[in-house]
Amino acid sequence: MNIKNYINGEFVNPIENNWMPNYNPSNGKVSGQIPNSTKEDVEKAYEAAEKAFLKWSNTTLEERSKILSNIATLILERLDLLAVAESKDNGKPVSLAKEVDIPRAASNFQFFANAITQFSSEAHESIGLNAVNFTLRQPIGVVGCISPWNLPLYLFTWKIAPAIAAGNCVVAKPSEITPMTAFLLGEILQEAGLPKGVLNIVHGLGTTAGNAIVAHPNIKAISFTGGTKTGAHIAGIAAPMFKKLSLELGGKNPNIIFADCDYNKMLATTVRSSFANQGQICLCGSRILVEEKIYEKFKKDFIEKVAQLKVGNPSDETTNIGALVSMAHLEKVKGYIDSASKDGAKVLFGGNKVLVTGSENGYYLQPTIIEVTDNKCSLNQEEVFGPVVTIMSFKTDAEALQLANDVKYGLSATVWTHDLNRSMQFSKQLQTGIVWVNTWMLRDLRTPFGGQKDSGVGREGGLEALRFFTVPKNVCIQYG
Repeated sequence: MNIKNYINGEFVNPIENNWMPNYNPSNGKVSGQIPNSTKEDVEKAYEAAEKAFLKWSNTTLEERSKILSNIATLILERLDLLAVAESKDNGKPVSLAKEVDIPRAASNFQFFANAITQFSSEAHESIGLNAVNFTLRQPIGVVGCISPWNLPLYLFTWKIAPAIAAGNCVVAKPSEITPMTAFLLGEILQEAGLPKGVLNIVHGLGTTAGNAIVAHPNIKAISFTGGTKTGAHIAGIAAPMFKKLSLELGGKNPNIIFADCDYNKMLATTVRSSFANQGQICLCGSRILVEEKIYEKFKKDFIEKVAQLKVGNPSDETTNIGALVSMAHLEKVKGYIDSASKDGAKVLFGGNKVLVTGSENGYYLQPTIIEVTDNKCSLNQEEVFGPVVTIMSFKTDAEALQLANDVKYGLSATVWTHDLNRSMQFSKQLQTGIVWVNTWMLRDLRTPFGGQKDSGVGREGGLEALRFFTVPKNVCIQYG
């Protein structure tokens, strides 16, 4: 199937008519072609967005809210279709896409459909001076949104929903590895009544189409989710142009387990937080730190639980772990496993490619548990982003905190304990943007989302997203 760009409300071929293959991770076969768009395609998308901006930015909040709600409803009506497409593109189990990815994409639109009607600004009366100051929150103009391949529609909509809710027009680029659901979203936009040019979707490589969006002199803000190295490249281009930047980047998240935890809940959740979506979630707890008192018990029980996970074709309802997103990514992850012994680490379980009957050329890998003794090893310092976790023990609270913070990333952390004092101290002292205590991935869309250190700058979610996609302007009026 040939995927097309969505520009000015219409599906169009790339201007230079250049295409790239789109692979199905579950079988390694080409499933279709996607545009290899260039600077010219981005310019065409920008022109459509710029032309639509004046009218869209002056559209009433009620009308914007209604259109976003329409989009949310239509996504849910196409739940099965979109879930299958997501699985085919990404390799994740269809069941996971049905349960998480597609419903969350709908929730993103519905949330901001409601949030924009409640978004308010401040006013200050200057007593004795006969003056009032009030703040306008105005849309930026044309903004760029670039999303990753791990949660394709989920994170694509997480960016574009607040951007258009706030009155901006958007030039968006989904990952070239997983373009299908963004393409299908174009049909939904047409049916939902979104005016032409408000959202334009350009497919292509980050080095060409992505760079063109970031470097465009009139695209005034960039929201990007992806790798830290790419984020640094984007910042190098955008910062000297004084663009607003939101960068949601990598993670190397600690999962800190104390002996006083709810052990059964912790164990079940840790299996999920380690290997959900093949470990290809920036929030996965890839470094498991276990109090020495229960370390040997945890190690035994964790291996037993992980051994029960089924690696298989994503369309099989009994599959727990599907295919990795690409052959290149599979080889990268496998490389980390194969070099584990050089770091003095020991593979306790998994580590091998999996041959799935009927899908022999798919990109499958066993969930892998590696025991490490040095937090400075590459497995604990670098983002593997696959079904691989490390485990190591600690003796004291101070040691656990030191190990948790001793990485360049600071996205999220999970703490398992029933000690209230410890919960509060760790929540304050962990150098992360998110802390979960006795849970994982429990999200409230009203809360700010983002990281510290090399995990990025800025925050998404809730009113933070609407603040990012607007410009504050103070107005002072003195009266007689």
